[in-house]
Amino acid sequence: MNPATATTSSHALLSVLAANGIDRVFLVPGESYLGILDALADFPRIDVVTCRHEAGAGFMACADGRLTRRPGVVMVSRGPGASNASIALHTAQQDGIPLLLIVGQIPKADLRKEAFQEIDYQRMYGSIAKWVVEVTEPDQLPAAAFKALRIAMADTPGAVVLVVPEDIQQQQVESDAWQVPPAVATIPSDATLERIARLLEQAQRPLIIAGGAFEAPRGRDSLLRFAQTYDVPVAVSFRRQDIFPNRHPLYAGDLGLANPAEQIEAFESSDFVLALGTRLGDITTQGYRFPKPPRAAQTFVHCHADGHPVGLHVAPDIGIVCDPVALADALVGVHRSPARSQRWSMRLRGIATHIAEWPHRTVEPGDSNGDTGAGVRFVDVVRSLAEHAPVDAVICVDAGTFAAPVYRHFPFRYPQRLMSPLSGAMGYGTPAAIATQLRLPAQKTICLVGDGGFAMTGNEMIAAVARRLPILFILSNNNCYGSIRVHQDRTYPGRHIGTTLTNPDFTLIAGAFGIDAERVTASDEIDAAVERGLAAQRPYFIEVMSSIESVQPLSSVPSMALNQEP
Repeated sequence: MNPATATTSSHALLSVLAANGIDRVFLVPGESYLGILDALADFPRIDVVTCRHEAGAGFMACADGRLTRRPGVVMVSRGPGASNASIALHTAQQDGIPLLLIVGQIPKADLRKEAFQEIDYQRMYGSIAKWVVEVTEPDQLPAAAFKALRIAMADTPGAVVLVVPEDIQQQQVESDAWQVPPAVATIPSDATLERIARLLEQAQRPLIIAGGAFEAPRGRDSLLRFAQTYDVPVAVSFRRQDIFPNRHPLYAGDLGLANPAEQIEAFESSDFVLALGTRLGDITTQGYRFPKPPRAAQTFVHCHADGHPVGLHVAPDIGIVCDPVALADALVGVHRSPARSQRWSMRLRGIATHIAEWPHRTVEPGDSNGDTGAGVRFVDVVRSLAEHAPVDAVICVDAGTFAAPVYRHFPFRYPQRLMSPLSGAMGYGTPAAIATQLRLPAQKTICLVGDGGFAMTGNEMIAAVARRLPILFILSNNNCYGSIRVHQDRTYPGRHIGTTLTNPDFTLIAGAFGIDAERVTASDEIDAAVERGLAAQRPYFIEVMSSIESVQPLSSVPSMALNQEP
């Protein structure tokens, strides 16, 4: 069937998606949305990625939405399928990602009768989705889909849920393939721009806190140009290391989970803070410490496209609801040359450089069985990637202590990308790598994952085999839930209840999936293994036999060693 002449409600739904650039959906099939599945056969330009678990499908859609800035689409069946997919909604909310979850529902006549696998999704998803709609008439479906796309992308992007009973999916309807108009960028008045420019000119210790809004097209270039024009150091918000070149003299580091006291005290000594495109959540603000609520110690300007976060915790001297990229561009146009000492930017850069220094690398032959107390240092694996990875590599990182060297040491410079869950969700890495390599086929995708996270969603790597995706998977095997073990040892020393893992042979699992695999047991094996993995034209799997000690951050800053999330 030609989508332009589609007449069923499911075709009308998919026509709206296609008209708005949706060219890929991730799903686990279910009998409650067979009508939509059947209609997908008539939309060959929509790529259907069949997944093995709804959490994996949801993480793929989150990664796709982040890369395209259009809603990632995940389709699941009612009840169990919808429950499994809920982690994706939470991730989309925390990460500010546009996501559309389509849930097949029980027949409309049985709604609210506690039927088999029925859930009231408004109540279930109400606090983590931007909008939940349960369509009960076939002709409502295309308009509901259109509204869902608009809401998912508006203000702070997030998840929307479209619930479709199984008996309203194949009726004849009239519809149009409406297109969501692009948002028009707004900027403050000339007077406000002049005021901000004057404050920047007068400040002796200014600081930009830059957030995810600069992942937009042109965003990175605009941020760099703005910072250079006004000579202002840039600290990036939580896990946004790839929006500003990490080796630039104005890069002041990131605001994350384990900043040393010296760095935060330096930030607090600033006299002007310009927060651009960040919601200033608890991690970026170091537990709502900086900027200090309810009134910052510095002159404080907060700009976000969504009015809700502006002034939510800290009252700004100037609160601006507009596109942060457009604001940065506009301020460049009213540039006033600052006359300030270089000591401030050099101080912040010096601290950031010290934190990012690679620890001394020891290359020692020998074996390690991965038990606690032995193992390959994972920071050396990350260092090898930094030395050998392509200039446009994409690093997909699962949650875990093993990932700390990526955030601390890897010198990101666009087009290198960092794909990691701001929500801290385990199981993100493998599905995100699949979606990323599909969306960016010309760039090398590298997936870093721990043994705990891989056991949750690692089965999704079969898609890499089916589609011949040249992803390099690197697994850190330390036989435990490492982050929680670190917290246990800090709070209840020596009492390791519930965190020890008995693991399989991961290389055999990868081989059974049809993936070339090898194991690294000593530090002198790292470089060769990484080079083989990067050169592979098919999926490649490396298991690194690490340990809880060998994945903890090695740094001259002691306070940085413990505060890692699961």
